[in-house]
Amino acid sequence: MAESTFPLPDLGEGLEDATILEWHVAVGDTVARNDVLVEVETTKSAVELPSPEAGRVARLGAEEGAVVRVGDPLITFEVAGAGIVGTVPTESEAPRRRVHLSPPDDD
Repeated sequence: MAESTFPLPDLGEGLEDATILEWHVAVGDTVARNDVLVEVETTKSAVELPSPEAGRVARLGAEEGAVVRVGDPLITFEVAGAGIVGTVPTESEAPRRRVHLSPPDDD
């Protein structure tokens, strides 16, 4: 499994940090994309941050009550290795034209 770290995102309006109010996950938990991870507080408001991906929580970047700066690691996930999503079609024959248009006769 690969690791993926999610940093504290820019929460807007020039805010540079946030305080961890409450973790909604713990190390070892499995999360789905968009599950609520943590509630943080800025000078403007309290915000719940969703998970950007699915995986297992490997590490929390800070304890409740700690101040985290924008861009610092917030949480690290163990995720399945990156792979190709879908398939690439192969062409076994030349593409066929669906419609053949001809200009009208000038009779």
